[in-house]
Amino acid sequence: MLDRTDRSLIGIWWWTVDRWLLASALLLMVIGLLLVMAASPPVAARIGLPEQHFVWRQLIYLVPSVGIMLGISLLSARTIRVLALVGLIGIIGLMIATLAIGPEVKGATRWISLGPLRLQPSEFAKPFFAVVCAWLLGLWREGENFPGWMWASGIAAIIVTILVLQPDIGMTSVLVLTWGFLMFLAGMPLLLVLMATALAPLALVTAYFLLPHVHKRVDKFLAGGNMQTERSIQSFIDGGLFGVGPGDGTVKLHLPDAHADFIFSVAAEEYGLLACLFLISVYGFFVLRGFSRSVSGEGMFTLLAASGLTMQFGVQAAIHMASSVDLIPTKGMTLPFISYGGSSLLASGITVGIILALTRTQNASIVSSDVRRSGLSETRLYPSHSREVL
Repeated sequence: MLDRTDRSLIGIWWWTVDRWLLASALLLMVIGLLLVMAASPPVAARIGLPEQHFVWRQLIYLVPSVGIMLGISLLSARTIRVLALVGLIGIIGLMIATLAIGPEVKGATRWISLGPLRLQPSEFAKPFFAVVCAWLLGLWREGENFPGWMWASGIAAIIVTILVLQPDIGMTSVLVLTWGFLMFLAGMPLLLVLMATALAPLALVTAYFLLPHVHKRVDKFLAGGNMQTERSIQSFIDGGLFGVGPGDGTVKLHLPDAHADFIFSVAAEEYGLLACLFLISVYGFFVLRGFSRSVSGEGMFTLLAASGLTMQFGVQAAIHMASSVDLIPTKGMTLPFISYGGSSLLASGITVGIILALTRTQNASIVSSDVRRSGLSETRLYPSHSREVL
């Protein structure tokens, strides 16, 4: 056990990090690994790979994801801003390169190969954009002459344009919702809010008529779904309350992306409705806890960045689950920390790591009484996390 007066980097981190958020993220990772072990062997066998191929690859990416999450959670807010800015510039470059040299998979160009790695750059654009957007909007609200909302809107427009060209409407929706949410929190004028709300249906109609990929999916959804969604819904019926048992499900034998886009359906069939409700409650707890910690944070940047990332994490989970039960057209979006996918795991680790870092200092009050009893000043105990630095 680390003593409360331990002034080492790890000691300070342990007594200031929100352990409820950390525990819920680690729980999602464990659940995800178990579900990938259940869903992926039939998928691997169907394409001629060893049965545990996707399980081992998930483990290979899970270890650095945990390391990235914990490493970023040690950083200060200033370092996170720099990291996000540099990362976003690099990711935008990779997204443009993906359009030029990336292979087309299922009608979309979203992946790029970097040596032995195959990454989806747009996954990493989400957390970096949220932090940079929060930084710019914070400068706008705290300064009189800096047009932060214009810069944030311009960056959003660039990323959305690239995503539409790929095309990736699911990711576009998440980015637009993130931008709108942060603009609203920063105090965007009501007139602009109403204009954005009015333009949203127009944008959807335009995408429907101009993008064949969107047109096809919406038509299938309006016609009552396709084979994948029908089997997905059937998995909830077959699973009942308690499921058919681990490894005994059949939906994974018929869905080509059972280990990724439809892993929630595998959970429903093999573990039942109660397990799905538990999984939803874990995501719900994480989102509510994240909002609670961000609201009690210090400064506009912490409020905007932590809230935006938390909303982003929850919205992606909601989109995945809603498409699994045919509430919305299928999006091909992963369930954070649960679905198979290296890019998704690493990006989720970055997202949660930043949330943990930005909400760390809020727990300093927990140890303040122990600090006073020990005779140490808070400045000596937390030299790298003073109010002035953050």
